[in-house]
Amino acid sequence: MFDLQGIGKLLVLLGLGVVLLGVMLWIGGRLGLGSLPGDIEFSGERWGCYVPIVSMIVLSLVLTVVINLVLRFLDR
Repeated sequence: MFDLQGIGKLLVLLGLGVVLLGVMLWIGGRLGLGSLPGDIEFSGERWGCYVPIVSMIVLSLVLTVVINLVLRFLDR
């Protein structure tokens, strides 16, 4: 009926993904990601809008390099 081993592997992978995401956010916050020069913030009396443009560009570049390195090592 149910493939318990498959479900267990999926849960472990999801857990590792959540831990990896948490570590990346923790390190990114310590490095100043989210408050870099070029991140735009608009605010009024009762509203606010924050657009982390430079932080998104840096994160995109880092993730592109990491994913390409992982795929190159897995391809061998």
